[in-house]
Amino acid sequence: MIALRLFARVAHAGSFSRAAKEMKLSQPTASRLISVLEEQLGATLLVRTTRSVTLTDAGRDYLGSVQTALDTLDQAEHAVRGIGELRGRIRIASSSIFASRVIVPILPEFMALHSSLKVELIIEDQRQDLIAEGVDVAIRFGKLADSASIARSLGRWRLMLAAAPSYLEKHGTPDTPDDVTSHRTILAGPAANSGWTFSRGEEQVTVRPAGDLSISGSEVGINACLAGLGMVVASYSSLRDHLANGELVRLLPEWEMAEIESHALFPSGQAAKPAARAFVDYLHQSLKNF
Repeated sequence: MIALRLFARVAHAGSFSRAAKEMKLSQPTASRLISVLEEQLGATLLVRTTRSVTLTDAGRDYLGSVQTALDTLDQAEHAVRGIGELRGRIRIASSSIFASRVIVPILPEFMALHSSLKVELIIEDQRQDLIAEGVDVAIRFGKLADSASIARSLGRWRLMLAAAPSYLEKHGTPDTPDDVTSHRTILAGPAANSGWTFSRGEEQVTVRPAGDLSISGSEVGINACLAGLGMVVASYSSLRDHLANGELVRLLPEWEMAEIESHALFPSGQAAKPAARAFVDYLHQSLKNF
């Protein structure tokens, strides 16, 4: 079993030395255990170079089965020890902006409640394969691409349009949603791939911003907005501090924008780890006061 746990750790860490250190093994011992495992299977699982370790196709397929088996074992051990104690490691994937502004502030108390639990926070603004990446729970915004995914709603977040005072001084302030199309716009995060819809009473207007600057991550998009590169649409929670201190200005305040869904997504085809469920419960409760 130690070889299987080691293989999973090497695959997730992309490093023999890091995985060996985490499991309190010497690097030669770790390398030997993986070599023996590959000999027993008759397949190469990992490709080693001087700079990195990557999975082969066989290794990627094997990792999915191994991770499921290890998760099942962890759950069985957890049940024997008692539900009050969470052990092992939980891998949480999140966008950088949600991680820094929501997850990190609540981690101290969560980890104090579960002192035997280790947390690995994966900052990823692009969606990943949860099973292949060994992610226990991912925080996702927008409509779920796979309706069959195991997900728990975390609520909805109000979007709004904002710009920096320096941009408005140079380019002016839009008076109507239609005016937005003549301004420089930044497409970032979950709001990047669709039109911007504004509502006022029964009136509704959807505009298609040109997107002078496109960025995959919301946080970098907001930073670009702060630099005066254009208008951006983001959640109020992401903009709140910047609006409060005057770094950004909310535009078209008499118009409301759509809300964006948020979910905690668990890997499909396997039971969620108790630690992952406990974290999501804690996160959900914390968001009520956010």
